[in-house]
Amino acid sequence: MPSSPTANHPDRGPSAPWHMPWALKASVGVHAAAGVAVAAMPELWPQALASVVANHAAITALGLWPTSRLLGPNILRLPPAAITRREITLTFDDGPDPAVTPQVLDLLDAFQVKATFFCIGVRVLQHPELAREIVRRGHRIENHSHAHRHTFSVSGLKRIEQEIRRGQDAIADTVGRVPVFFRAPAGLRNVFLDPVLHKLDLRLASWTRRGFDTARSDADYVAHRLIDNLAPGDLLLLHDGHAARTSAGTPVIIEVLPRLLEACLARNVHPVTLDAAFS
Repeated sequence: MPSSPTANHPDRGPSAPWHMPWALKASVGVHAAAGVAVAAMPELWPQALASVVANHAAITALGLWPTSRLLGPNILRLPPAAITRREITLTFDDGPDPAVTPQVLDLLDAFQVKATFFCIGVRVLQHPELAREIVRRGHRIENHSHAHRHTFSVSGLKRIEQEIRRGQDAIADTVGRVPVFFRAPAGLRNVFLDPVLHKLDLRLASWTRRGFDTARSDADYVAHRLIDNLAPGDLLLLHDGHAARTSAGTPVIIEVLPRLLEACLARNVHPVTLDAAFS
């Protein structure tokens, strides 16, 4: 197993005990207070129930906020050392896709940069040679769950752990490297994710900026979202899987990526893999 990049980060480490996130502590407190209130004064049950319902609504809302840190540690930017080195990280989700990923790899090769691919386990199993090609070209594959289920963020502890473990196994067995980072499907999660990630020695990674390249077919729009104010430390979200197509039928990321890489050259920022940024 590759050495974990978590060693430089006191909020996550393989030997560190799990610390309950602030939002979960507050939720436990609300439930406890409601129980005590009803036990002491049963007539207060409507108010107690309302507080518990409101608490559940708040926790659910936090899970719909991909860049929140209230449910646990969440990488949104690269660390200070990487910023000093003027590094950024390009991440590609939802692959590998035989129609798009090879084109992405060729463009990255042309600019001599490395990237991180958050791959879906079942797609790695469907396209093992393509997954191995990603690694052969010097890029990293990380865990984006096994099946990218839409129900991931409303799943229980056991189901979340199963999804992540299966993704870990699919990737490790195929490419010979164990992922050390995880990105939740669509960035959505719940209170059960952080303890599972801690147990599996994985770190949650979100993003600084995204192009919405699965939903928008306008290459100019996607490019501006990624390039405007691009700066060292940025963690960019793109997609080689589920890529939107332009009016000409071209995956929008294939039109955007050369412009993005040219912008990196012009601004003297250096794309590196996520693990390299934390080394």
